[in-house]
Amino acid sequence: MAKRAGWLGRLGNRLSRMEARLQARRAEVEAESIGAAATAPATAAGTAPAGADAGAHVPQAPAPAAHAEQPGHPPHPPTLRGRPDPVSVVPWGMRVAAEVSWRLLLLAGMLWVVMKVISEVRLVVLAFAAALLVTALLQPFVVRLRRLGLPRGLATAVTAILGFVVIGLVGWFVVWQVMENLDDLSARVRDGINELKLWALDSPFHVTEKQINDIAKNLSETIGTNTEQITSAGLQGVTVLVEVLTGILLAMFSTLFLLYDGKRIWTWVQGLVPAAARPGVAGAGPRAWRTLTAYVRGTVLVALIDAIFIGLGIYFLKVPMAVPLAVFIFLFAFIPLVGAVVSGALAVVVALVTQGPWTALMVLAVVLAVQQIEGHVLQPFILGRAVRVHPLAVVLSVAAGGMVAGIGGAVVAVPLVAVTNTVVVYLRAYSRDQLLHGAAAIGPGPHGSTAFEQAAREAGRDQRA
Repeated sequence: MAKRAGWLGRLGNRLSRMEARLQARRAEVEAESIGAAATAPATAAGTAPAGADAGAHVPQAPAPAAHAEQPGHPPHPPTLRGRPDPVSVVPWGMRVAAEVSWRLLLLAGMLWVVMKVISEVRLVVLAFAAALLVTALLQPFVVRLRRLGLPRGLATAVTAILGFVVIGLVGWFVVWQVMENLDDLSARVRDGINELKLWALDSPFHVTEKQINDIAKNLSETIGTNTEQITSAGLQGVTVLVEVLTGILLAMFSTLFLLYDGKRIWTWVQGLVPAAARPGVAGAGPRAWRTLTAYVRGTVLVALIDAIFIGLGIYFLKVPMAVPLAVFIFLFAFIPLVGAVVSGALAVVVALVTQGPWTALMVLAVVLAVQQIEGHVLQPFILGRAVRVHPLAVVLSVAAGGMVAGIGGAVVAVPLVAVTNTVVVYLRAYSRDQLLHGAAAIGPGPHGSTAFEQAAREAGRDQRA
């Protein structure tokens, strides 16, 4: 990025010098044309008839002035009579808008290229992002084990193995609970559908049994005619499963190396940054990591509280699969806003088809109560102001992340926005402090007509002073 910015700066300087030479050449041509037009009357007077007054004064054309300015530093060139300089005609606001526009177009093109590259290697990017989140969660345990006297390699290995074992046990427990309760859930779903059918027949909507049977028949025919599509979807599911396993392995290896050699990797990343911007990046990095760590810890704690209290409510209401539903609520809590809605809706639907409308309403009340406490009490208290993101930014980032990379993108979007906000705020304050202490600004100075106008404004301020 820095090399590209430097190349663009040098290209802009070369274009400015070419423009200056062209302006100087145009001034010379205009001066020569004016001189030629002025010498034409003198030539005519010199060839006058013999009867003319020989003593009459013949005006001499002024000699064209030599172009004293250097090509590298031209002032505003002379213009034709009655035509002002084009630079002075263009309003200042339009010139600023034009310069901002081409820079924005350049940034948009670069962003488009980056997004295309990310979409091509989406699996690797999501695996590394997941590794960063897991590393932010597990790193404090490595630090504590190091303080207890364990070597770095042993502390990293113990933390990584225990973390992966816990995550694996949670996944196995969810699958086991679903498989154990699948038959009972299927029977309750059939009973719930029959109850809903009886309720529809007795409802004031005047639904007949023939209409219900037609709906069921159309559904079965649709499933039968789309067997090929369902089979291909199953094959695609196998491909997705292979990609998920590959991503999990990549995330595990990345987490292991980040836990063991994170500082050395960060030092290498700083070496890729230009020397002038290195102090600012060195200060922004630790702050970004603290923000990410606080976000992951807070999200895990809030998700755990949600899962415990909603799971207890579901359990006391005798809804089947209360424990797997609580685990689903815990996992979906990592997707802000959207995850809570989806997991709560899943719990309500299971309660509706197994226990009836009244139990479903009670589950809905429990879910809403816990989520309100989470949004207004737990998140401000646990996450704090350092990682607080505006709800509009959360919604837009989750939507954009989901469109770009699916569920993984939705999970990564909010911590990415929180870290970016921290970095931007710090770099802005750092630049302000550097200017206050008299440090030189980073980057090339103004050039072309902008440089002349800025010099004129500074000269005017010095005269007034």
